[in-house]
Amino acid sequence: MGPDTSKTRICFATEIFETLIADPGAEADFLEELRQGTLMLSEEDEAGQQWCEEQGYLGYTSYASLDDLPERIPAFAELEKRLVKAANEFCHALGYDVGSEPLTMNSLWVNILDPGAGHSGHIHPNSVISGTFYLDLPDGTSPIRYEDPRLPFMMNAPPQRSGIEADRKRFIYVRPQEGHALFWESWLRHEVMVNMADDPRVSISFNLG
Repeated sequence: MGPDTSKTRICFATEIFETLIADPGAEADFLEELRQGTLMLSEEDEAGQQWCEEQGYLGYTSYASLDDLPERIPAFAELEKRLVKAANEFCHALGYDVGSEPLTMNSLWVNILDPGAGHSGHIHPNSVISGTFYLDLPDGTSPIRYEDPRLPFMMNAPPQRSGIEADRKRFIYVRPQEGHALFWESWLRHEVMVNMADDPRVSISFNLG
């Protein structure tokens, strides 16, 4: 019997990029400006409050009400610059050819998830890269869950064994760190699990195209 020439290829990888955007140890003032801006929005954005109430959103989001946060709050303008830079680095690593026009920010919004609140599975249409920057993650806060994009096509695939490698699972749970941001391709379905902490989970999400 000749030598074993069999091999396994890993194809069509789905990448999730995490990077430090604001160092909690060195940029406490910057992060506090973002927190105060988020608090101000949650208290003054009546249209956003009404939308959250109508949708049963436990907490607050500016997603459906405000589209000019960098113009309203200087700290958000600085955050936008950092996120755009990191997103374009990720875009390059993915092999995208965007020519001479880098990705730009399409939308930027804040999320305050109260205890007991979550965000059901969804994608971000009409964007290239999406992500979330994490401002406050109290002990026991919920992770973000990513779904294998092949899941609808698996038909008769048997259940998976327990204890398999994390990157082979159908759902991947990521628990980020404060000051970090996660980036992914906008077609990747994801959800935020129920916040089991005693305090709100605060983040800032974004789309680029």
